[in-house]
Amino acid sequence: MIFVRLVSANRRSGIKFSLLAAFFLASVNFLGAINVASAEESVTDKHITSVKNENVTSSSSADRDKTASDSKSDAAKIATNKKSKSESEVTSKTARKKIPKAESIDLQKPVVKAKSKNKDDVVAAPQPPVEKISSKDSKQAAENTTKINAEKVAKTDKKKKQRKTKKDEQKEDEGIPFILLGAEVPPGTSTRLSWSPSETFEGIANPTPVLIVNGKKPGPVLCLTAAVHGDELNGIEIVRRMLYNIDADKLSGAVIGVPIVNLQGFRRTSRYLADRRDLNRFFPGNPYGSSAARIAYSFFNEVITRCSALVDLHTGSFYRTNLPQLRANLKNSDVVRLTHGFGATVVLHSDAAVGTLRRAAVDAGIPAVTLEAGEPMRVQEKEVAHGVKGIQTLLHHLKMYKKPGLWGEPEPVYYQSLWVRADQGGILFTRVHLGKRVRKGDLLGTVTDPITNVRAEITSPHNGRVLGMALNQVVMPGFAAFRIGIQKSENELAEPVRKLGTTGDDSSQIKALSTQKKIAGSNIDRRDNEDSE
Repeated sequence: MIFVRLVSANRRSGIKFSLLAAFFLASVNFLGAINVASAEESVTDKHITSVKNENVTSSSSADRDKTASDSKSDAAKIATNKKSKSESEVTSKTARKKIPKAESIDLQKPVVKAKSKNKDDVVAAPQPPVEKISSKDSKQAAENTTKINAEKVAKTDKKKKQRKTKKDEQKEDEGIPFILLGAEVPPGTSTRLSWSPSETFEGIANPTPVLIVNGKKPGPVLCLTAAVHGDELNGIEIVRRMLYNIDADKLSGAVIGVPIVNLQGFRRTSRYLADRRDLNRFFPGNPYGSSAARIAYSFFNEVITRCSALVDLHTGSFYRTNLPQLRANLKNSDVVRLTHGFGATVVLHSDAAVGTLRRAAVDAGIPAVTLEAGEPMRVQEKEVAHGVKGIQTLLHHLKMYKKPGLWGEPEPVYYQSLWVRADQGGILFTRVHLGKRVRKGDLLGTVTDPITNVRAEITSPHNGRVLGMALNQVVMPGFAAFRIGIQKSENELAEPVRKLGTTGDDSSQIKALSTQKKIAGSNIDRRDNEDSE
């Protein structure tokens, strides 16, 4: 009984325990479910919060994008409004100013005014009815049309060429500015510039006047130089008369005149520079040489190289006088053409000594001649007038200036000349005048000893003409008193050489050639004092 009770008690207690255990497990499961639910709820809340935050961020960025897009749309609207406004303005302007459309008309028919209310309306003339033509007629009409068009094109081209030719002629007739010594001389004007070497012998600059006349039309450049020897005055007056009597409007090209090249010698009434050097023996000069060489270099490169042709003016030297004459190298064709423009002026062939301005110019490709006229230390009207007339004729010959001179009989060309010297000292009295034609043995002058009263005669050794002579003065033995020009042609001068060519002896031919050259040119080209150039 007790066992049964115990068992039943145990059974009851077991049932209770089972119930308690089940209750406990159920409560545990319930609490676990509640925790899981709360955890899930918290996770869900976090997720919802993050989503909300993201939605807030996205909404703010969206708001910003919307604001930006709104501003852009506003700007676009403003621009569109401006554009539409400008287009409306253009449209209004265009509406105010109507451009009429061109009407297609037949250019072969005249345009006539039609009767209308509007006076400005113009209509084409009524067209005739179109007629049917055959293929042959159409072909002929096409050929005629082609021919007419070709003629029109030819006429148009001809007119264009004529207009172009006139324009070219106008351009060719227009002068150009002339640049010299760092200055520009406009066409149709004249001016006075100055040239000065870097430093003179005394260390003080001596500016030399340079006169320029630049013509209204283009042409060559002629240079006139005087007083390369400071005591030769005729050339100074020739340059002055020439440069101050040229009308620039009528001149083609330019004329440059340097009245006094050797200003040092001119101020000292001396032939030479201040250092006793002859300037006309140092051209074209040397920038590192003596004072004379530096002056020659400066003048030659700054003035002479700008010339197309050169006339160097001189007189006799040391109380001698010269017949107006040209000294020229007749072996040079350009120089020969230059001599043809001086009218009736004697021409004497001369190669010129090395160092002379004329020789340096010819060597540089500039045709040059020397015009000798009269004596030093004097201004002689007759010689000056001859020089002016000769240069005016030269300008006319070069087609630079229309002022031809009237000359008498043409003067001969002398290919040879020689000096006749005094054999004793004394007082020289001349018996001939410049330009006189003499024969062999004719009396030229006498020399009388003032102490013993012994008189010696000077006679001509050749037939010829007096081209230069000394003035009456006291002379020493060997003094060059008379210069006789011997009129021989080039063939006559070459004849002895041709005869010598038949000997067959080369050495004798060479010797004869050198002798012939010496005979023909030594009295012209020697650099002694009696040669004024």
